[in-house]
Amino acid sequence: MSYTAPDTAGLDPAALYDTLVAQAAGLLSGERDPWANTANVAALVFALLPGLNWAGFYFLRGGELVVGPFQGKPACVRIALGRGVCGTAAAGRSTVVVPDVHAFPGHIACDAASNSEIVVPILDGGRLVGVLDLDSPATGRFGDVDAAGLEHLASLLAAGCDWTKAGIDGYGS
Repeated sequence: MSYTAPDTAGLDPAALYDTLVAQAAGLLSGERDPWANTANVAALVFALLPGLNWAGFYFLRGGELVVGPFQGKPACVRIALGRGVCGTAAAGRSTVVVPDVHAFPGHIACDAASNSEIVVPILDGGRLVGVLDLDSPATGRFGDVDAAGLEHLASLLAAGCDWTKAGIDGYGS
């Protein structure tokens, strides 16, 4: 399969997320493996969304978040629930937008260049599977349009994967 990213120059943010979700739906079509799908979605997000220095996933394993497929510099491997932005989003099962990570109590700095972050939980039938995490070197990079677009993407991904064989807590052995 050969992939060519669409030209997204000049798209307003909502249209950019519409394009991202449509592209992700195409990548997920006919494939249910969570590792393959999250690897492709991480690459897609990193390629299409401007101003990122990290895009990827953490999955709930052994009662903590463990790094999964991502694009960017090497990352923190394990994050406790309730700790940092990822752990806070996971524990609360809600999107967390942080305009300035340096003002977020307990922020975990995997990349010192990151200044803002958004984390979206991935829920399968109400059960936490993991989180989608995006970092940016720009302060205030993420807002409501990003949250809505990434929540749509996370919902598509949750429905498009067979989590029962992924080794995620509560899903298989």
